[in-house]
Amino acid sequence: MKRILINSLVLGVGLFFIGTGAAIAQQPGGGGGGQSPSGQMPQPRPSTPDMNGASGQTQAGQESAPKQVDDKKFAKNAALGGMTEVELGKLAAEKGSSDAVKQFGQKMADDHSKANDQLKELAAKKSFEIPASLDSKHQSRIDKLSKLSGPAFDKAYIKDAVKDHEKDVNEFKDEAQYGSDPNVKQFAAATLPVLQQHLAAAKDLNKTEKQSSGK
Repeated sequence: MKRILINSLVLGVGLFFIGTGAAIAQQPGGGGGGQSPSGQMPQPRPSTPDMNGASGQTQAGQESAPKQVDDKKFAKNAALGGMTEVELGKLAAEKGSSDAVKQFGQKMADDHSKANDQLKELAAKKSFEIPASLDSKHQSRIDKLSKLSGPAFDKAYIKDAVKDHEKDVNEFKDEAQYGSDPNVKQFAAATLPVLQQHLAAAKDLNKTEKQSSGK
């Protein structure tokens, strides 16, 4: 009788643990080392494509197309600008009210005359034409300044020199960097430092003029 009771007790305890284990296995996430119900390890979720990923980097990394420069157009504008600076320089050497303006004007006439001669030789060598005389637009600058005298002339001439040389420096930089004709590019690169010196001197004169006039 005691043996029967003991065997029944052992059997009951065993059934209890078996039932408990089955219940735990059926609970979500229970046991199995985190396996899915199918017994397979859970697969990582596919990453969402980054809008700033490879395609965005490609777009951001693309370099802008090189600036296009027309060598013949540059030469034409350089010739017109150079002839204008020569005439304005002569005018300043004659009508300037200060020695500084007179000397600056003479330097403009000398330096731009030299550059003009070099450009003429280059044009003849490369068989393209450049203007032999000024057009109405450039001539009007000379006519306007020729009507002035004294400090009024100095002020207007210096202001014109600063504005024109800022434009010239940018155009010569573009040609020296992006031009297609090596000879024209070389001319632009060789002339650029002279134009930068002119611009610096014109800015100094402009600053001095403003200080002397109290403006």
